[in-house]
Amino acid sequence: MIVSHPLVARIQALARELGFSQIGIAGVDLSSAEEGLMQWLAHGFHGEMKYMATHGTRRARPAELVPGTVSVITARMDYLPRDTPLDDWQTVEFDRLARPGEAIVSVYARGRDYHKVLRARLARLAERIAEEVGPFGHRAFTDSAPVLEAELASRSGQGWRGKHTLVLDRSAGSMFFLGEIYVDMALPESEPVTAHCGSCSACIDVCPTKAIVAPYRLDARRCISYLTIEHGGPIPLELRPLMGNRIYGCDDCQLICPWNKFAKKSALPDFDAREGLTGQALAALFAWSEEDFLRFTEGSPIRRIGHERWLRNIAVALGNALRAGESGAAEALATRASHPSELVREHVAWALAQRPER
Repeated sequence: MIVSHPLVARIQALARELGFSQIGIAGVDLSSAEEGLMQWLAHGFHGEMKYMATHGTRRARPAELVPGTVSVITARMDYLPRDTPLDDWQTVEFDRLARPGEAIVSVYARGRDYHKVLRARLARLAERIAEEVGPFGHRAFTDSAPVLEAELASRSGQGWRGKHTLVLDRSAGSMFFLGEIYVDMALPESEPVTAHCGSCSACIDVCPTKAIVAPYRLDARRCISYLTIEHGGPIPLELRPLMGNRIYGCDDCQLICPWNKFAKKSALPDFDAREGLTGQALAALFAWSEEDFLRFTEGSPIRRIGHERWLRNIAVALGNALRAGESGAAEALATRASHPSELVREHVAWALAQRPER
């Protein structure tokens, strides 16, 4: 059954009421994206994210993931905290990186776990749609299944793929989350937008670890977001000095992007930065016990990495701070020199070895 445009307009109105920034409609034929996906996997760019290879082409075949799917509703939700100074927010964030003793958590992770926020609101949107059209088959996703989110988003007019591989919109930059509802209703597809990166290579040039190995090609194994979140073992020695004071995620490729001067604040309080995760000293966060970690990260995406990786990440940042002459870094590191975890001890030992020679 083909559903008319008025329903799409109604879905968009319902979505705005739920805090979504934009709604688009994509088809399910993503076959043209399969070759690029398989090449990316063949190069090993997914690192330890084995699930990427396990599902393989299923990511590009929505109807295989959810049988009966004929259309995908894509949703976008802005996430800059409501108190963000939009006139110079990028400069403010870059200034944080210049303070070696300050812990930097990626902007998206300073508030509530976006998985929970979007999943609940996508489910509510599906309920509201059902109130309009009656029961229909559907399944909602938020970075939680083998879904080519950026591909679906770009095909449905949410923006274009930037050279950093993220989706960019001329009026909202890239500081937004994506979600999808696979549906068994045939909806008219949204028109994709044209790309507007031009000759700009700012995101490639600024990447601290050179993880963007070519335009539109990211080697996750070098990406600080991957290293601090997805990677479970020792962080490669050659990459540690390049991580600076970033302890969870990295925003550099977005901070430098000219289009993000148009980034939007979230309409929801969920993404406001929680106390303790912004402007905090590395030493203070390194002192958290596991009980502290669990308490302060309740409802946060940070909790998923666990206390051990948290300490690993901060140890690297403290080592970089020690090299920069930050007072108190060595003392903080010494408190974990005999930690029960070999992973933590190894990173602490490395960090202490960064002390400048007198």
